[in-house]
Amino acid sequence: MSAHGHSAGSVWRQPAQVWAVAFACVVAFMGIGLVDPILPAIAESLQASPVQTELLFTSYLLVTGLAMLVTSWISSRIGAKATLLIGLGLIVVFALLCALSGSVDAIIGFRAGWGLGNALFISTALATIVGAASGGSGAAIVLYEAALGLGIAIGPLLGGLLGEVSWRGPFFGVVVLMAIAFLAVLVLLRGPSEKPAPVPLSAPFTALRTPSLAVLAVTALFYNIGFFVLLAFSPFPLGFGAMGIGFTFFGWGVALAITSVWVAPLMMRHLARTTVMLITLPLLAIDLIAAGLLVEDAAALVVCIIVGGLLLGVMNTVLTESVMEATDLPRSVASSSYSAVRFLGGAAAPPVAALLWHLYGPTVPYVFAAASVVIATATILFGRRALARIDEREADAADEAAAVLVGDAA
Repeated sequence: MSAHGHSAGSVWRQPAQVWAVAFACVVAFMGIGLVDPILPAIAESLQASPVQTELLFTSYLLVTGLAMLVTSWISSRIGAKATLLIGLGLIVVFALLCALSGSVDAIIGFRAGWGLGNALFISTALATIVGAASGGSGAAIVLYEAALGLGIAIGPLLGGLLGEVSWRGPFFGVVVLMAIAFLAVLVLLRGPSEKPAPVPLSAPFTALRTPSLAVLAVTALFYNIGFFVLLAFSPFPLGFGAMGIGFTFFGWGVALAITSVWVAPLMMRHLARTTVMLITLPLLAIDLIAAGLLVEDAAALVVCIIVGGLLLGVMNTVLTESVMEATDLPRSVASSSYSAVRFLGGAAAPPVAALLWHLYGPTVPYVFAAASVVIATATILFGRRALARIDEREADAADEAAAVLVGDAA
């Protein structure tokens, strides 16, 4: 049996509380892609420009990023379960308000509130899964990325199905699913009473002074620009209806899930984490340039989107594992400081892409995305010395897996 096979076996044998949080993660990440198929419909129904419509992503991601800076401070005082429930509750409330809105400006505002709930939930969920999962942090992160991939895959498909009825449909869908997730966490997330270990409000800011975490955060900021140009801008040049966009991004999400769960761990068994990133990021830049050059051909653009999903899945898993291993800081602090910077990159991308499209045509947004990914590549390349620790940890993990196998054989 391979080392990978051993770790993979432990990924799926988890306590009920881990599955409850993982299910809630699936639903939370569905919220990212759920509005994708209805962006053109919202623009048409509410007489909104593409730039205005893209602000649905920006308000959500901007508030998510900024709120990440205080999530570890909050969760360290009230506990992980309370933080998760407050986050899920806020998402339910603001998704309902989005569904009942009558203007694009109102939806933009309510998506910001949704982003606050998302920040409280996502950063705490990752730390909770890593802390409670069996099989070590590697198994926990694969499970978390599986939830992310599944949520991102199902979100556009469900958004397309409900969007065929009305642009309000996907928002009502989130309300129902998040309410179920709230109940699952409320009932299943149990364990010994948490002893408060308050984290200073300044902790996420101080964490970014750590060279390894700073390099990874800057990399993620520029990488996320490429990620969200592909996700949030592509529905416009595709020219499909809600179901066409939904199926396209369902394929994108499935591709992302496959590589995040199976391909990324396989690559990291044989290559250093920094090497995996230095292979994947240039390939992503090439894919984005191809998307820009072939943007007038819908079938070719669909292929570029799905290939992009394959590459994004690898990057997501490698970056998340790297952040968890880059420092000795509490996982909630490392996760929140890194995620804050990462989401700010995602927040900037959609409206900038729409503006570039308006000014220069549909090719330029993809070139902008590719240039951002090249900057992410250069950040890893020039910051590789600061990242020596994450490559050493990968080697240590391989040695531990080999030791386990020797013990099993004996």
